[in-house]
This record gives sequence, structure tokens and C-alpha cells, in this order.
Amino acid sequence: MSTTDIADMAITFTEDQLDPYVTHAPTRDWLTGPGLPGDGALLTFAALRTDGLRTLAEAVDGGPDLARELRDRLVIGELLAPAGMAAESILLDGGTGEISTAYLFELMENRPLAPSLEVLVRFARVTEELADLRGQFASFAGRHGTEAAAEASRRLLALFERDTDGEVPPYWKAAALIRPLALATTPGTTSGLALDIPARVLDQEFGHARVARFEDVDFPSALTHEPTRRFLRQTGLPETTILFQMDTDVPLQPLSEYAADDRGATTSPFELPPRADHLIRLGHLVEDNSLVVDGATGEVLNWHEPEAKLYPLNTDVSTLAFTLWLHHREREIDKYLSHELTTHAYDQLAATMLQVLSSVDPTATTTPADWHYWTERFRDEPGGAL
Repeated sequence: MSTTDIADMAITFTEDQLDPYVTHAPTRDWLTGPGLPGDGALLTFAALRTDGLRTLAEAVDGGPDLARELRDRLVIGELLAPAGMAAESILLDGGTGEISTAYLFELMENRPLAPSLEVLVRFARVTEELADLRGQFASFAGRHGTEAAAEASRRLLALFERDTDGEVPPYWKAAALIRPLALATTPGTTSGLALDIPARVLDQEFGHARVARFEDVDFPSALTHEPTRRFLRQTGLPETTILFQMDTDVPLQPLSEYAADDRGATTSPFELPPRADHLIRLGHLVEDNSLVVDGATGEVLNWHEPEAKLYPLNTDVSTLAFTLWLHHREREIDKYLSHELTTHAYDQLAATMLQVLSSVDPTATTTPADWHYWTERFRDEPGGAL
């Protein structure tokens, strides 16, 4: 039997294997019947294949500070997280069937995830259907735009509310409100870029007066990539966000000219990268980072000034615009929720944001760089970017 076949097999237990860990009858029926699925896009139960059922106390070798009510919870799986983020364990209460999450070695908080294994499996399945536009979300195949995203969000949230009496756990609330935002964009067919983004999308989100658009006279001669020029003319970029501020008080400049103008009279001139004459500075990111676009290819890069090093940032200006839009939309959603997500589930929200971003622009996961600006900013809870 192949590794794939094993991964796809449901994980089940015999009645004897559940003793004395699981006493809740519906949970016993589920684990001896349908069982838990193989690895999915959101959750993994792979540890059960090798470790079997084990209590939280066993998993952390006693844990002298472990709360009594948590000691007998069963560690059954993990929430999948982007690279660089700690995986949160999935816990089962064998007496009630309730599902929660916690970090095994930072047991400061035990957060609800689902009222039962059946609901957990159903929530994960329907969220994967949204991502793949199949099953209950098959009708969204080929549909894109902010209206499609809003409709998908309402539908997913309603499914979650139905099985939780309206008290949707933060993890699934983030899934319902953030994951459908990937539908707001259209894969590039006419723009020559990764995405086709109508100008009205940015105007509606940021306000027409706060979106900068350019004329040909504004472009330095090194900016020869026509799809980038057209996007900056017709769609533009927001002038100011929490993490990005565009250069609007000076013409767009190659990085070499910017360095000469900005540091020419100082004792700490830039150490410039190769082809600095072909890297057009669009603006600055926080903490001494410049945002530049390769004038020949349209690739968007992060110039980290203290290290004098270039890092991949976005595929092109269309996915840069989506990133800024996604970040702004998330902040507006959380503000509407009285900051419920950032207060009670920042890490889960950050993981969801990064998964959505990588589904639209895989730059962070497909480049060899060991550092990615958006990834670092989104998961930096003390910095409060979200």
C-alpha cells in the first residue's frame, strides 16, 4: 500500500482502544465508525497513526503547571500553519466530545474549536470546498469580484453558525470572513499580470482620492515593463496604508537616484544591489524597507536597507495591490467585530491571512529566500500589523 493510500484512509479505533480515554458515546461511535480523515488542507491527525490516543499530560510529560481540567484532554491532531509558525494542537475532551486547541508547550489558553468531532470534520470539509470551489461552493467556479467574495463569506458563516448556535469559534470565524477574500480577484487574462484588478476595487476600499495613479511622464526610462506601466496608469496603488507609503512627493526614481538624493550628503550611503538603475522605488515599508519594482520584468521586491539586501515581495504590482487590499479589508472586518479576532485569535488570523495570500501570490512559499516581509509583518503579534 502506497504512502498516499495510507494518508487517505480514515483513522478509526476499536472499542478497546478507546478505553479508558473516551467515554462520550457519540464520540466513541464516530471514532469506531466514520473516524477521522487523512491529512487535509487545514487539519492533520497523522500523529494518531504513530502515537495513538494520549492525554495532554502524557504529551507534555506531566507538565507541573498544567491545569487539572486540561490534563485528561486527548491530543488528536494539529491545525496546519504556514512555515515558520508554531502548530496548534487539537484537543478532544473524552467526556463531553468537545474540541479545543492549545499550544503544547505554551499552555496559556485553551480555545474552543468545535462542539464535536462530526462538526469539526464537516467544518474542515466545507472550508476546503470553498478553497477548491467544489461541493457546496461549486457554483462559485468562474465567479470573481468583491460581491462573489461577500456572498461566499455569508454562506460559509451561516453554515458555521448553524452548528454552533451562533457562537462561531474564532478560527472558523476567521475562515468565513477572510478565506473568501481570495475570490475578490480575477486571474490575469487581459492585464499581462498575475491578476486583473479593476480600478474600482481599490477606489471602493481606500477612496478614489487616496489611490495614486500615474501618467507616462511620471515613469523613469528604466520602467519598460508595459503591463506594470499600464497597471500604475489605470488601476494604481493606495498612497498610504499601515505598512506601506508611496512616494508621491517626488517622481518615481530608480533606486540608484533615490539613494543619491536621499543619502548623498550623509555619512551612511546605501550599498546598492546589482542593476540598481533598473529597480524603480515605489515607496517605503516600515522599518527601513523600500518597495521596488524591477523595471524590466515587473517583479516587486523588498530592499532591506540595513542589510543592503533584496528579497522577493510580490509577483508583480497586481498581487502587491491585492496584498494591500487584503490587509486593509482584514483590518476593517476586525474593527467591525470590535477587534475580536486580533484580541482572541491573532495567531489563527495571521495563519489564515498568510494562507489566503499564498493562494493568490505564492511568492513567500516558492522563492528560496529565508525572509519575506509580509509573512514577518502579519505574524508579528507585538507589532500589531493585523
